[in-house]
Amino acid sequence: MKTLIISVSLFMTGIYMLKANEMPTKPSCQTTSATLMLFDDFCDVCGCSGNGGSMGFGTGLNNNFIGLRYISQRYRSRDGIFANSPWIDENFNTVQLWTQLPIGKRFMVNAVLPYQFHSRDFADNSEQHINGLGDATVLGFYQILKQTPDSIKSIKPQHTLQLGGGVKMPTGRFDEENLEGSVNPSFQLGTGSWDYLLAVNYGANHRNWGMSLMANYTLKSKNDKEYRFGNQFNYAISTYKTYYFGNDFALTPQIGLGGEYFKKNEEYGLKVHDTGGNAFFGKAGVEVNYRSLALGVSTMLPISQDLNGGKVEAKSRISVYMNINI
Repeated sequence: MKTLIISVSLFMTGIYMLKANEMPTKPSCQTTSATLMLFDDFCDVCGCSGNGGSMGFGTGLNNNFIGLRYISQRYRSRDGIFANSPWIDENFNTVQLWTQLPIGKRFMVNAVLPYQFHSRDFADNSEQHINGLGDATVLGFYQILKQTPDSIKSIKPQHTLQLGGGVKMPTGRFDEENLEGSVNPSFQLGTGSWDYLLAVNYGANHRNWGMSLMANYTLKSKNDKEYRFGNQFNYAISTYKTYYFGNDFALTPQIGLGGEYFKKNEEYGLKVHDTGGNAFFGKAGVEVNYRSLALGVSTMLPISQDLNGGKVEAKSRISVYMNINI
């Protein structure tokens, strides 16, 4: 309960800071670009349990918001260490309170507070369920290049470049009993460790077209159970086009590619077998904007992967969100 109060307080502090600063004029739909480029669906090995959900940050033209997002992920993993061990189905579900708020003219803060409910079905028809608060994350960005208000009539391309860093807090419970049996150690609510993020985003808009490039690196530390999840690197490229219908309504489809790379986990300073790996995804989504309200859905499907020595397979990821643009 104490960690929940602390995490919620971070969000309330962000709202207070937002109101304490001079607010820019609220853009119309014609100056709003899709927020679905802001948080790509990248996760810890495997299933977002380690970092509470996606922390792949991208850039959009209007990217100040507060909202809710639901992420569903499907995996299968070996129930044991042998090649003939049976497969088990795993479902990772996360509901996030997420926001991006400005602090002054060039600084912004991103924050994610997840609640997770995961399940897995074993070959003997038994089930396992865990649920609870995940790991909260706060990330700050400085805008080196800043876009000016844009519209469908823009002539010159607009560019944004952001550098950021932040921290993931161990607000989610780590249960070492879940490390036994299955080779997917990420069936957890959290890593149990303080982890640190570095991120860079680049965005470009011309007329109603846009492109987003992002990369981030997570440095993970050892938790109090002497377990350390491997550092991870995420990257993605997306392109999108906004279709305007009057001054209040817009539709923005997007398509892109992204990848994840994970180092091996460690326990008591020794590398854990059948951990680490990489995955490459194709992704697509669409966002609908009506005035200050944004509704979006996106999906990611694996193109190639080699996770945990081939003993974990990512199947699909789906994200649905509702944001209020600030």
